[in-house]
This record gives sequence, structure tokens and C-alpha cells, in this order.
Amino acid sequence: MKIKPDEKVKTYEAKGFREKFLGEENPMHLLFKSNSDHFFCLKMEEMMQLQFPVPPSKHSCHTLLFVTSGTHVMKVGYKEYQTVSNEIIMVPAGQIFSIENVNSTHTGYICQFHPDILIGKYGNREMINDFDFLKISGNPKISLAEEDVKSIIAILSRLQQEYLGTQTANLNIVQSYLIALFYEMNKNSVQTFKSISAAEVLSSKFKELIHNNIKTHHQVNYYASLLNVTPNHLNKSVKFVTGQSAAKWIEETILLEAKYLLFQTTFSVSEIALQVGHEDHSYFSRFFKKHEGITPIQYRKLIDKS
Repeated sequence: MKIKPDEKVKTYEAKGFREKFLGEENPMHLLFKSNSDHFFCLKMEEMMQLQFPVPPSKHSCHTLLFVTSGTHVMKVGYKEYQTVSNEIIMVPAGQIFSIENVNSTHTGYICQFHPDILIGKYGNREMINDFDFLKISGNPKISLAEEDVKSIIAILSRLQQEYLGTQTANLNIVQSYLIALFYEMNKNSVQTFKSISAAEVLSSKFKELIHNNIKTHHQVNYYASLLNVTPNHLNKSVKFVTGQSAAKWIEETILLEAKYLLFQTTFSVSEIALQVGHEDHSYFSRFFKKHEGITPIQYRKLIDKS
């Protein structure tokens, strides 16, 4: 069975995400202007919070959440992150994320921006590689040093001013402030406090590769060959850095993509099996049950009841 060419996996644009999880009648929609699908920056406390939990989803924009008080909890990839005062959580565009418990006990800033903004007048693709938190394989959470908090708030406040103060935000100004923000964040990134080991570089490249190739390749040997190392060396390096084997990372990436498809599409189990690289849907169902304790069909029924 083949996926129909006109049937695409759902990735939310900004407007569609807001309508889905804020509710269509939510007055908060009035805060969003004509170019907010490309950029917005607002205070969390000035917005009405999410009305509904967010199942595994993807977004076309990068999303930055800076918490000034309270606690924000969400899953980025298959790991849950609890973000508290003076911490930032970044969800890269295309990364799977979810929010199980809706609450409004946190304050801070939310800034969302399309990747194209970063490749504008003052940017280039090579420069973006400086910012690990914009990569799906990177660490999405940053704890800020006390002395850097004022600088971060000043930049986010200026981005908020640019968004609210004009009918259409000047994206060249937005880009300049975002780049300044990222370099401030880099000062607090764990990787900037120490030299990055060869094992960390290898693990990061591996995670990026499995994200891009999970639909077609599930063998550690394949990724080792792309990285010009032996499978044994790849496994040792990945386990040393992450605590999990390369094979385990591949399995969890398959499961995460499958859950996303079960939530966000009407694909049959057979079609989802193909989407995650399993031509035998019976094998895929057994694989899913082995790791989740229930079949894909049972998992989807649980979603429908929630």
C-alpha cells in the first residue's frame, strides 16, 4: 500500500496551531497581526494560555519560551522538560513536541519565528550552525546565568515592542535582535563552557541523520558508514554521551514519529508503518506493542477518548 501523493503529514502553521489549541473564539487571536505567521513576540501573561492539551505535533516555525516565574512543562522529542524561572526552552522547526497538562502558572515571553527570517539580509546558513539549540539534534533547554537575565529580557522586550508597535514588523530589525539573542543564549549553553569532544560531535551528527532518514534506514551500520566510523565506535560514542545505544535512539525515533502520525493523521496503520520505514505492518504493530505495551490501533483509540 502506498501513501497517496496528495495526502501529507500535518505540520502546523502558526495560525492553524492557534485556532486548534486556543479555540477559534478566543479573544487572544486579536493579538496576532498580518505577519504573525512569520514572527511574533509576546508576554505569556498578556496572552490567554492554551485551552487544550497539545498532542505530538510539529510546527513550521522555531518557538522560544523564556520563563520568568512559575513552571512550564512540555515534551520536546521524546524527553520531557520542566522549565523554571530564568530558563529557556527552544522547540526547533520540524521537531515533534507535545504539552500534556495545560496550565497558566508561568510568566515570561514566547517568541516564534520562521527559519527564513534567519537567512535574510544579515544572516547566512553557516552562521546558523553556531546555535546548537536551533538544531533538532541539539539541547533545547538553557539555564541563564543571573548576570545575563537582564540582557535577555531587554532583547525580548525590544522584539515584543517591534511586534506590537507596528502594523507589520520590520523583519531586518527582528533578525538583528534574534541573532543578538542567540549569541547571548550561547554564552549560557553547556557546550560553550567546555571543548566539545569528538564523541559529542559524532552523536550530534548521528541524531541529525536519523531524524532525516528514519523513514528509510534503521540500521546502525548505515549511519556508521555515513559518518565514516565503525558501528562499534558509533555505539560506544553515542552511549557515552547520551546513556543510550545508537540502536535505542533509532527505535525511539521510529516510535516518536509513529505516535505523531497516529495523533495527527488519518493514515491507516499500514500507511504509518510505511511512513516509518516498515513495509510489513504486522511487524510494525509488534514493534510498537513491544515498546508501548499496546498496539497502534489501541493507542489511537486512547487518543480519541482523551
